[in-house]
Amino acid sequence: MTSGTTLPRSALPTPAQVRQLPRLRQATIGPEYLDAMGHMNIRWYMAFYDETAWALAGALGMDVDYFHAHQSGVFALQHYIRYLAEVMPGDAIAIHGRLLGVGPKRFHWMGFMLNETHDRLASTIEALVAYADMRVRRIAPFPPPLLARLNEMLSEHAALEWEPPLSGIMTP
Repeated sequence: MTSGTTLPRSALPTPAQVRQLPRLRQATIGPEYLDAMGHMNIRWYMAFYDETAWALAGALGMDVDYFHAHQSGVFALQHYIRYLAEVMPGDAIAIHGRLLGVGPKRFHWMGFMLNETHDRLASTIEALVAYADMRVRRIAPFPPPLLARLNEMLSEHAALEWEPPLSGIMTP
């Protein structure tokens, strides 16, 4: 059986596996999030994933204060979102993040949106993000302390006993 996407449903992590990752965002879906179909509109998935990315960056020491103090930032290079199950009004969601790869200038991460009300994976995002020197607005290498934190988190997440459902279209 397939999930209606490119990967068999068996290749998707279970909610229990996803909960091994840090929870970076949570919300209950109210009527303001709905579209004409009566489920959460696609624009809110990206909004929640954006907030999740900021929480992940903050956990790595890259918050707005850091970026201003170091005249640095990050640029999103690619996103790949999979919609796996509807999110309906009143549903509680939680988004967990996993670091997938690190390069000298970029990191690859994945967000997993769990529908906590129905105990199922609702959506995933896979993203490629680059560190930037905002003085010249160009991609730049991570400073050594940030690169060390990224590699530490990558080691923790790589130790999990399940494989993330990668798109195969991006690498750090």
